[in-house]
Amino acid sequence: MSAVRLTVTPDRPPGVLALADGTALVLFSVVGLLSHDGAVSASGLARDALPLLVGWFAAALLFRTYRRRSVRALLLTWIVGVPLGVALRAVVLGRAFEGREAAFLAVALTFTLVFVLALRIVLGFVRR
Repeated sequence: MSAVRLTVTPDRPPGVLALADGTALVLFSVVGLLSHDGAVSASGLARDALPLLVGWFAAALLFRTYRRRSVRALLLTWIVGVPLGVALRAVVLGRAFEGREAAFLAVALTFTLVFVLALRIVLGFVRR
């Protein structure tokens, strides 16, 4: 019997990890749309998921997240990429960064991390 290893940096190709992270961010947006709008729409996903994806993958390029495969690179991508995405979303929507946007940032930081870590842990359990 082999030991189960819990990891957030599973031994997977960079594209698979990037796809999992992108999926986690889209799932976060879907949950938000369902809880606030009651439905998922293309415009809602463009408004909410697209800026997060841009911020995340810009930070991932900067920190070489998919080359380094370290917890540090992942956390740096999260702590820079999510706020960047939230700020981009605020700019696109013409909102000042205060009140609701600050609250959205807190929620986004918390739950994007949960979603990203959860999907990466699942990847660690899935056989190739």
